[in-house]
Amino acid sequence: MIESARRSGHRASGSSVAGLALLALAVGVWGFVAPSVSSAATTTKPPAIKHVFLINLENKSFDETWGASSPAPYLSQTLVAKGQFLSQYFAIGHVSLDNYIAQISGQGPNKQTQLDCSTYTDFVSTGMGALGQVLGDGCVYPTSVKTIADQLTAKKLTWKGYMEDMGNSPTEPKTCRHPEIGAKDTTLVAKADDGYATRHNPFVYFHSIIDSPICNTNVVPLDRFEADLASVKTTPNFSMITPNLCNDGHDATCPGGILGGLVASNAWLEQWVPKILASPAFKKDGLLIVTFDEAEFIGASADATSCCNAPKPPNVENASAIPPGPGGGRVGAVLVSPFIKPGSTNDTPYNHYGLLCSMEDVFGLKHLGYAGQPGLTCFGADVYKKASTKK
Repeated sequence: MIESARRSGHRASGSSVAGLALLALAVGVWGFVAPSVSSAATTTKPPAIKHVFLINLENKSFDETWGASSPAPYLSQTLVAKGQFLSQYFAIGHVSLDNYIAQISGQGPNKQTQLDCSTYTDFVSTGMGALGQVLGDGCVYPTSVKTIADQLTAKKLTWKGYMEDMGNSPTEPKTCRHPEIGAKDTTLVAKADDGYATRHNPFVYFHSIIDSPICNTNVVPLDRFEADLASVKTTPNFSMITPNLCNDGHDATCPGGILGGLVASNAWLEQWVPKILASPAFKKDGLLIVTFDEAEFIGASADATSCCNAPKPPNVENASAIPPGPGGGRVGAVLVSPFIKPGSTNDTPYNHYGLLCSMEDVFGLKHLGYAGQPGLTCFGADVYKKASTKK
């Protein structure tokens, strides 16, 4: 994504309640970052969802994705007809990585994650801020910073990240693939036989995961996903499914001249989503979420808008560096579940922090970081069987 910005001539530029502020001052030590206790507003108890499937696509404007002439009709028409369309769903920053990190940890952007961590550095902490925000800069967060994966493990629930092309390199690990600390990330540009992108795999930016054997068992290539879907028992409670750089819509043209963008994304969704929807776990108690990490950030369609009174991250001047702005733009999302009314539309504003809050609610977990922002709306009666039928 940074490479795309460079090719286009763009360049990155570098209130909470008083009790939390006092806690932040008292706990400002390098090695301890307590999770935020939730103040987010949940309007209703979630239904008995036990399996969540999250798919992120990449870098498209709202109108291009969801408009009448969308190149992705399976997403914009077929899936919307099967579930609920979130018309006011927003990313939290630009470029990719800060959005993925927000989805699983509630941490806001920092200077390095805004640049997609082209060098895979340790996060250097200067203390702790309000709402569980670790202060400082860098890529790989200290062990004390937790994710929804850590929360699920602690509760004896299961999770996996399924990353397309992760196992394709002849020289890199087949699982838990990431650069060495201090090394350059060589996955910024897709290769003909390897479109894996480290920056689209948020699990490997947390020492709590990469320093544990669980990383090799739980952060795996996409080709293992179908076998895991075969039974309720083998399907993780939380699955993050990440297409490669062609199939996620990131690259307009893929290596070898293959057409990418939303056309490739649509074909990929048509291949994989029916397998999810037909799985025993989804049919029993599943929730599928398909959204985008961020909106377009180059040219006339560049969008750095935000929603939901998203707090200003303490580590950067703007939540979005490219272009400068408070967020990552309006991207939209679609939710499909036996507990959601098909063909419905929901105009309630949501963002990636609200998504994390909503997933934590499903599993009975505390809200991490900005997922515990006071007043943040998490999925409630407006989502679960209570939506408008207008489209």
